[in-house]
Amino acid sequence: MVDVPELVEQARHGRPRAVARLISLVEGASPQLREVMAALAPLTGGAYVVGLTGSPGVGKSTCTSALVTAYRKTGKRVGVLAVDPSSPFSGGALLGDRVRMSEHASDPGVYIRSMATRGHLGGLAWSAPQAIRVLDAAGCEIVLVETVGVGQSEVEIASQADTSVVLLAPGMGDGIQAAKAGILEIGDVYVVNKADRDGADATARELRNMLGLGEARGPGDWRPPIVKTVAARSEGIDEVVEALEKHRAWMEERGVLGERRAARAAHEVETIAVTALRERIGDLRGDRRLGALAERIVAGELDSYRAADELIAGITEG
Repeated sequence: MVDVPELVEQARHGRPRAVARLISLVEGASPQLREVMAALAPLTGGAYVVGLTGSPGVGKSTCTSALVTAYRKTGKRVGVLAVDPSSPFSGGALLGDRVRMSEHASDPGVYIRSMATRGHLGGLAWSAPQAIRVLDAAGCEIVLVETVGVGQSEVEIASQADTSVVLLAPGMGDGIQAAKAGILEIGDVYVVNKADRDGADATARELRNMLGLGEARGPGDWRPPIVKTVAARSEGIDEVVEALEKHRAWMEERGVLGERRAARAAHEVETIAVTALRERIGDLRGDRRLGALAERIVAGELDSYRAADELIAGITEG
């Protein structure tokens, strides 16, 4: 058993091993997870969470690393949650973004963690919300969440971040595909990376046209900016940071930031509740109640919806 209060206290002081241990407890769904979350709750709420998403090859990790450098220049503590595909053998993170961000490894003001999706769809690991909370409690003022990069449909980051950054690159067909997958609906800031390549201006122009055809915006509504970068040379990164800060200020001024965080918490509670209910239903396999309901459905005495209602009622009452 882990001494949770001591571990949380160490994490508050930025001890990397304590932070790593807490995230490992989260990933492993430890029996002490409830105790960990209860201890962290009063310490959270200070981090600004930025999600970065986009297709494989657009330079998400390079852009993330450049953003870390930019924020560190301002003295902010930065946490990075890099979600990678799972190894089919170990279940662990396959790509390991910590290797690609090794330039920050010796910086005590930066914490980088790779997390495996472990089969979870949507570009994020199922434990990402709790891991974000660990980094928040550990004093990270900025938390950058880089999604797995499974394709343009990985829109789950929009429900986990304060601000969502969508990256595209010229010559990859991203502009055309974006309109199909609904990714235009989730971006708060759009970045056309690798802007030194041919077609960057055309990609930005096409994206601007598509945004113009999208949801109608009224006066005072946020209009997502399009920033061109060459992240490998840190070109345009200051402009990305400026766009992020403008979006944060806009949200705070209109109360949108609080609304997003409340919606995020509600989604997390719903996920935990549904998972717990699913586990309890799984425990009923082979149980007489479930078998009796199945027999009544086969006999035509009961429809499946009524049976489900009775099962849920029995679980909640029991």
